[in-house]
Amino acid sequence: MEVAPKKHDAEQLAAVALKAFGNVMSEWGVSLSEAAGLADMSESTWKRARKPGYAGGLTKDQMLRLSAVIGIYKALKLYFSEPVASRWMTVPNNGPLFEGARPVDTLIEEGLPQFLRVRNYLDALRGGA
Repeated sequence: MEVAPKKHDAEQLAAVALKAFGNVMSEWGVSLSEAAGLADMSESTWKRARKPGYAGGLTKDQMLRLSAVIGIYKALKLYFSEPVASRWMTVPNNGPLFEGARPVDTLIEEGLPQFLRVRNYLDALRGGA
């Protein structure tokens, strides 16, 4: 029998995920609207969510998105050196998943399946898949 996680634990996990996600957004230099789109939030919700003490909670989809972004960030850091690792998501890419678009734009437009495709793509590039 599995015990459901406590609400307090879910709130702590969400707080950690939001802080890490916010740090990645800063490093990637994405706009407020892009960060909100990646997190599947309105801009006003993202403004509140990035502040300590946010009590709004996250949906499973949002948690998956944030987790995938952290995985993408890690893969970029492992595969590329700076400044490519920090800029890769925000420059046009002719790779098979992007067709000349910026990876960040494809994530926003295509949603969670694209997050997972990009993460798998980067893991495969570095030999982890």
